[in-house]
Amino acid sequence: MTGPVPIQHAMASDTEPSNAIKLLHLLVLSTSWGMQVWVTFVAGFVMSRHLPRHTFGSIQRELFPYYFHISSTCAFLSLTLFAMSHPSEQLSQEHKTQTIIFLVCIAASVLNTQCFGRAASELVAELQRVEQSHGLGQELGLAAREPRRQLRASDPAYRRLARSFALHHALSSLCNLLCILCNGLSLQHLAAQLSAL
Repeated sequence: MTGPVPIQHAMASDTEPSNAIKLLHLLVLSTSWGMQVWVTFVAGFVMSRHLPRHTFGSIQRELFPYYFHISSTCAFLSLTLFAMSHPSEQLSQEHKTQTIIFLVCIAASVLNTQCFGRAASELVAELQRVEQSHGLGQELGLAAREPRRQLRASDPAYRRLARSFALHHALSSLCNLLCILCNGLSLQHLAAQLSAL
């Protein structure tokens, strides 16, 4: 076909991202998802079963601020790289959905970084101080449950702290799982765009 190129095709080629942008987007997204899966489903379970509780809690308190900030940064970069390649006036429904997924991931990451994760870490430090004053914290895995149950039953302040931690930890875990889901959906979207491996 000769003659002028239809406007839709001209605009699509004008906004086609470079291979460098595609690679950077894939690296950011896969790094974030891989880190989240590793920390959530491997490292946390292994450490909780093989380290004394307070050691595990101290490691988590030190690592999680980095983890949450890296997750937030990757979520923001993923959206930015996606937006650079998809001008808003040309977004299909599929691309609008992808943009919403990135925004949800950013919101969940930032909530974890600024609210739930931070509060859970501060509460762990307080719980550990109380437990140390009662000679607890060096137990491994499931052996730690009974002494803490007894302490909750006998100490109302510790019980309140434990409940507050459980709430913040649950909300932090929910945000984290939401980010894993969002990144998994984004990776699925990218995989669907591949014509070959």
